[in-house]
Amino acid sequence: MKKIIFTLLMLPLLSFSQEMNNEKLQEIYTSVSDSIQGNKGAWQFFIEEVQLVSFTDTNHNRMRIISPIADSNSLDDELIRAALVANFHTALDVKYAVSDGILWVVFIHPLKELSEHQVRDALSQVYHANINFGTSYASTSLAFPGLGQETRDTEEKPMPKPKTKTKTKTKTKKTKI
Repeated sequence: MKKIIFTLLMLPLLSFSQEMNNEKLQEIYTSVSDSIQGNKGAWQFFIEEVQLVSFTDTNHNRMRIISPIADSNSLDDELIRAALVANFHTALDVKYAVSDGILWVVFIHPLKELSEHQVRDALSQVYHANINFGTSYASTSLAFPGLGQETRDTEEKPMPKPKTKTKTKTKTKKTKI
């Protein structure tokens, strides 16, 4: 009897789905950005002066939020190595990656399964990993230890609030990506 009652109580939780979609992403991105342009499934926006881009593929249930950092050819081996170490210890849900000659911060995830909280957290992590490249390389205040190291917590700066909220398709300064 207890198993039946437990199953009946858990059933609504098991059938719950986040169902993130392009419309919800658009609302979230507009609410946190200083300016935004683009349309359903492809956005470019700025938080402070940090450029972020997001793409979705609803047919394959994927999304990504990316932010350009630097020309990858201009980086020395020490910076590349530090970014790879950060991918293991301090970048957490985002990663440093190179594509088309650019060093990026990337967050990649199934689209439908995301909650609003997870999207906002991903935006914060992409923003912080971008501005912390070359220093702490941290996306949050949490860091996982390496072999023989203890955990360390760094002071996390809050993601800045947008100065003004603008609608989509607003003209912004463009950075070639």
